[in-house]
Amino acid sequence: MVEKTAGQSVVFEPTTAQGLRRGINQMADMLRPTLGPHPRLVALHQGNDFGLAPALLDNGSVICRGVRQLADRDADLGAMFVRRLVWQQNDLAGDGTTTAAILLQSIFNQGLAYLAGGGSAMALRRYLKEGLQIIRRELAAMAAPVEGEKAVAQVAASVCHDPELARYLGEVFAIIGEYGRLVIREGQERGVKREYIEGAYWDGGILSHDMLALPTAETKIARDQRTLHGELENAAVLMTDGDIKEPEDLIPILRLVLGQGLRRLFIIAASVSERALAMLHANRAAGVLSSLAVKAPGALGEDTAAALEDIAYLTGGRPISVMSGETFAQARPDDLGLARRVWAAADRFGLRGGAGNPHELRRHITRLRAACQTTDDPARRKKLRDRIGVLIGGAAVLWVGGATEAELGVRMELAERSAEVLRGALREGIVPGGGAAFMACRRALREHLAQCADPDERAAYRILIRALEEPARVLAANSGYSPSAIIAQMDLLGPGYTFDMRPGRMVAVEQTGLSDVAAVLRMAITGAVSSAALALTTGVIVHHKR
Repeated sequence: MVEKTAGQSVVFEPTTAQGLRRGINQMADMLRPTLGPHPRLVALHQGNDFGLAPALLDNGSVICRGVRQLADRDADLGAMFVRRLVWQQNDLAGDGTTTAAILLQSIFNQGLAYLAGGGSAMALRRYLKEGLQIIRRELAAMAAPVEGEKAVAQVAASVCHDPELARYLGEVFAIIGEYGRLVIREGQERGVKREYIEGAYWDGGILSHDMLALPTAETKIARDQRTLHGELENAAVLMTDGDIKEPEDLIPILRLVLGQGLRRLFIIAASVSERALAMLHANRAAGVLSSLAVKAPGALGEDTAAALEDIAYLTGGRPISVMSGETFAQARPDDLGLARRVWAAADRFGLRGGAGNPHELRRHITRLRAACQTTDDPARRKKLRDRIGVLIGGAAVLWVGGATEAELGVRMELAERSAEVLRGALREGIVPGGGAAFMACRRALREHLAQCADPDERAAYRILIRALEEPARVLAANSGYSPSAIIAQMDLLGPGYTFDMRPGRMVAVEQTGLSDVAAVLRMAITGAVSSAALALTTGVIVHHKR
């Protein structure tokens, strides 16, 4: 039923549910062909005004980005449920977007049929979420750790289907671990290369290239016309979020450094004026004190404060906050950090052998890890993860190349997505692949089903049991096999077996290494149940005038 008023229309049941169903089914059906090792493509029309060819895609999140609005406004709301779920899955897990969409579709359609027969929407929603907790516990129980370079590479290959890229990702993550810092950049050659950086480093280059001139044996400043790389050994470290404008600002700091018997100073600041730099050059030329000055990482604000805090824990100093009213004249000797080696280049700087308290550093890392594990914000989680990677030391740069610009773009996106999935695999482990992990979760749901008498609770468990079969059914259909026959074979052989769609036969999971990432499946079923429950309890749609 629809009621229209000035400038808007209000849609009631059963029209609401019918519209949501059309939209959810359109979006999920659009993504279904892309699941599995034999995906079909979705052609995204880009308009023919300029002769643009359609984009041929098999990535669920990219496909959904191309769908901005459906002509049917009731259906559009359902489509946006799927679109939001897919985006969220991609941001949180890097994979499993199509799996999440088809799970949502199955749960919603089954739930809608049950509600049409007189079931309670709110009770069904409550029991669906109780069933979700059972599934999450089962997935956690069957997860096995990912150990060794070969195992990590196998997980990467299952995501990107690029043997060369998977091999390098396996090597990199076997070295840097879950929280290690990985920077993915465009390479100049067709293949993939990697570079390892020892110690901690941040973005923020040297403030004056003149500091790399006139090298001496004492200061150990190296100059390379191509890389502009300078080093200092056994240097005091000054950290500040402010600008150093006058030479007089630095005089108290220089006295502190020389008073401790040190002859090298590493300055991390928002900026250093030409006059202050000139004084530093003069001190170096006179053999009094050598220095390097670099720009503080990040845009001034929270990111800079976080980076300076991390540097303080590594070096044992304390940031001098000019933004909070502190001055350099108030600085004390223990405000300066100390590092065995510091270096600066045109666009980054780093240090090794910081003199920070190791116990305090470990506690700081533990706090960051706890915050990283509890946040639901992908951007914040990435920042926290990068900070942890810096603090534990060691980083890698992956240079990804391609024969054409289009191939380069695809491989860059695959590398980013695979890296996110690998972090989840190292954190939560892997489970049997090919839909077998979800199939195995049905046993616990059936046990609960046998013990409950509430009709809404029984309906919720039945809905989830059927929905957990859907990924395996879609995988089989996309590979040209009978979904019912494959499900029957998997049920017959039990949890230790799955159907490998590539050779087309049942295989023992332990022998083939066919696996899914536990974190990906957990996020997919969590998002699908939450989105379906919300859609099932949506009774009214209000459309405003276009």
